[in-house]
Amino acid sequence: MVGEHDISLTASAITTEASLKKKSKPKLASNSYVVAVGASAGGLEALERFFDELPVNSGAIFVVVQHLSPDHKSMMDNLLARHTAMPVIMAENGMEMKENHVFLIPPGKNMTVAGNQLRLIPKPPHVLSLPIDLFFSSISKEFGNRAVGVILSGTGSDGTRGAVAINDAGGFLLAQDPETAKFDGMPRSVIATGLVDEIMPPEMLASRIVGHVKNTVEHTAKVSEREIQDESNPLEAILHLLYQVGGINFKEYKQATVLRRIERRMQIRHVRDLSNYLRLLESERSEIIALKRDSLIPVTSFFRDSETFETLHKTAIQTILEEHHEAQPIRVWVAGTATGEEAYTMAILFAEAFDRIKRWPQIKIFATDVEQQYVDFASAGVYSESIANEMSPERLERYFTKRGNQFVVKNEIRQTVIFARHNILEDPPFTRMNMVSCRNVLIYFDTPAQEKALLRFQYALSHSGYLLLGSSESLGVLHKDFTVTNAKHKIYRVLRPVSLPLDFKSGASKAEGHARVSRLARPRIFNSESSIIESGHAMLMKSYTPPALLINDERELVHVYGDAQRYMQIPAGSASLDVSKLLVGKLAPVGVALLHKVAKEKIELRSDIQLIEPSKGLSEHVRVAVRPVVSESENDHYFLMTFELQQPSAQPITHSKEIDLSEVTGERIQSLERDLSSTRDSLQATIEELETSNEELQATNEELMASNEELQSTNEELQSVNEELYTVNSENQEKIEILNRLNTDLDNMTRAALIPTVFIDATLKLTRFTPEASTIFRIRDSDIGRTISDFAHEMEYPEFISDLKRVIQTAQVMEREVKTWDDRWFVVRALPYIDHPMSINGAVLTFFEITLLKDAQRLQAILDSLPEHIAVLDTKGIILLVNRAWRDFSERNGERGLVHTGPGNNYLSVCQIEDGPDAEYSNNVQQGICDVMGGKIKDFSMTYPCHSPTEKRWFLMHVTPVEYLGGGVVVSHVNITPWMKNHG
Repeated sequence: MVGEHDISLTASAITTEASLKKKSKPKLASNSYVVAVGASAGGLEALERFFDELPVNSGAIFVVVQHLSPDHKSMMDNLLARHTAMPVIMAENGMEMKENHVFLIPPGKNMTVAGNQLRLIPKPPHVLSLPIDLFFSSISKEFGNRAVGVILSGTGSDGTRGAVAINDAGGFLLAQDPETAKFDGMPRSVIATGLVDEIMPPEMLASRIVGHVKNTVEHTAKVSEREIQDESNPLEAILHLLYQVGGINFKEYKQATVLRRIERRMQIRHVRDLSNYLRLLESERSEIIALKRDSLIPVTSFFRDSETFETLHKTAIQTILEEHHEAQPIRVWVAGTATGEEAYTMAILFAEAFDRIKRWPQIKIFATDVEQQYVDFASAGVYSESIANEMSPERLERYFTKRGNQFVVKNEIRQTVIFARHNILEDPPFTRMNMVSCRNVLIYFDTPAQEKALLRFQYALSHSGYLLLGSSESLGVLHKDFTVTNAKHKIYRVLRPVSLPLDFKSGASKAEGHARVSRLARPRIFNSESSIIESGHAMLMKSYTPPALLINDERELVHVYGDAQRYMQIPAGSASLDVSKLLVGKLAPVGVALLHKVAKEKIELRSDIQLIEPSKGLSEHVRVAVRPVVSESENDHYFLMTFELQQPSAQPITHSKEIDLSEVTGERIQSLERDLSSTRDSLQATIEELETSNEELQATNEELMASNEELQSTNEELQSVNEELYTVNSENQEKIEILNRLNTDLDNMTRAALIPTVFIDATLKLTRFTPEASTIFRIRDSDIGRTISDFAHEMEYPEFISDLKRVIQTAQVMEREVKTWDDRWFVVRALPYIDHPMSINGAVLTFFEITLLKDAQRLQAILDSLPEHIAVLDTKGIILLVNRAWRDFSERNGERGLVHTGPGNNYLSVCQIEDGPDAEYSNNVQQGICDVMGGKIKDFSMTYPCHSPTEKRWFLMHVTPVEYLGGGVVVSHVNITPWMKNHG
């Protein structure tokens, strides 16, 4: 049955959250969704696939909760940032959550939320930490139906209880398909609850969440009062479908509670109104099952509200033991047990009470629930590792066995609890109960149903029996029939017995056959006609049906038919339902053998046995038959063992008459008797030796069990560490791949640059170099690690080593031009190697060759030393280079900055003159230059006048080709004025 929402927190977490509640909490926008993603081992790959498909503007807040090692720095923020355009931020205490952002839990912390702020809690040492459960529980309280929980790859079961809390709050639950997970423990654990809304690969989960958030924001599913009052009455039809398929009458539940669960399913299925949802239910039986499942949330835990159980032990349980009569078993009914935690808690409390008083009376705890799936789960007695936070380590070790990532209830506790499917409101109540516990169930019923259930509990209680209710529940109109034992913890004691009305509906047929163990006999409350029919049926069963036992596949007695008392016994010692201990005489070994063979061969078998009752001097022949019983469940196997008398009347045992024996015969008898006595003595000695050996073996076994428990505990710690290391290793592996790619990029970049580069450490040892560096230093790959001064180099640079040391010491960049022995020139630049602010661990040397630049400078110097005006043109006539004489002449003629005749200008355009006396010269110059460029002539010369206002001048222009420039030319102008004046 449904119960109150509760997830166990560590003490520090509870204290911290309580203090935060006192502070004012800023509120998020009403449509803000928080998507909590839980992952553990193997989760990095799943997270990358998940975020690869998420858009940057989904409108949701994303929080990633992982199992991280507290001893290693997490690189998850850098790794995830490569797979999403959303900002990825490592959470800090008090940090505000923002939509379209990704927040990560830091190592060594647990995390909760308060309003829209993240709260970090130190992870307690040496305690099982379940950060996903804790965070899921926190957002379920703060965000309700706007909480979205996602479980990805991981071992163990962290996240399962938190997922139940999210579902209870109306949130949306998703899990990675176990077939796509590297480790499927966490996904399978949460899927086993039956509460997961979607099971998909990670990349599909992303689009499903985006669709859910968008649909919910734009169209919030809300059942209106008009729809409830509609003539077609869709709500009534939905409740009828639930009753038909699920067998539960939700009309007796509070309407608001049922509507909330219907609205949640409508939201998930993107249905806008109640009528359309009714049509969906009519077409999909699976949706009816999903709605029923959503309405019956198994939220419970061991020792929930520990103060209540402590008070229960001090009051009710102690009183029950004080007033208990040895002849009668103690009987307890835990109604609405859900997945069984509370029933086992009750069994543990009684076991501890028995140990204190050193008396162990027989006890039967009947644990019932309306949902068969939960009954089966509870009956198995297997729970996730999260229960370690719900009880003390001593209790966990005493009453549970560790099996992998799970805890199994030990047999001494399991045998005291009988689980069965039972509907409180329809099936007959149990009887003669010393205590009835029904916590946090009645709050979901309407008032008439609450009174109906309480009346059944009162009927079930024996005189002065105890009733335990939930913290929000009360006795209502029945308060006069009970005394208050403890008002705070809702513990009551019945004052007077009650009889139920004759028209009380039993509903027995609906409850039978659904539990693994048979249902107990229920009170016979019928009307007069049905009572006669039942009496006749009972008489026929007694008269014509042989005594029989119903036995399960663990050889435990489930039900007794007819008068089988003569074939059974109750041995002294601890109570057991094992038929091998209950059957008398030869029946025990024969019956066990038949059960074994029938279970193996699936056939009916019989065996005839002679039973002797020495006290009555009678013997009888009994035929024992065992046949398999067909069960609705494939997992449950039962057997029916019947007893049939083969002789109608018992025959007296025939005793031997006394006869006279000869002396020889007498001596022979005496000899045989002595041999028999000796054999008996020898057998007794052997038995005693075997008993001693058995005690030694038992002691050894106990030591081995203790060692095994220690090893299991160590294995659990190692498994937790291994999981954290796996996460760290995944991050490191991803980082290594990134570094490898960066290293490869760097290698390719330096090779493509063709620049000699050398890396040295702070001690001048070579750490890395490019292939081109071998043209300067005589180094090979095997020289890595040697001091740079060990290598010969081609540079005329005696200060090389001292300059390097100065760069490393002062962190100043150094740059020099140096020449090699083969007349090459380089710019040597030495930079400090900085791997952390203010941390210098060496230097980087680069060598940029400037030989061509030096050649150009040398050429320019040569040209500048000539008196002729010289310019170099390319194939299009663009001026590439001029000498000093050219520049000086241009400036003397009024052209400052070589605007028209300097490099970059087209000389052919400068020479072009359209008209005037110089037009003819201009055309000849252009034509001559073009002919030399085109290869028509080898060179071109021309004398031309270039008079100034103060004097007359003549120049000789000469144009020659330059093959190096690919068709360019050199133009020179020589002032021949003196010569012209002398020869004019």
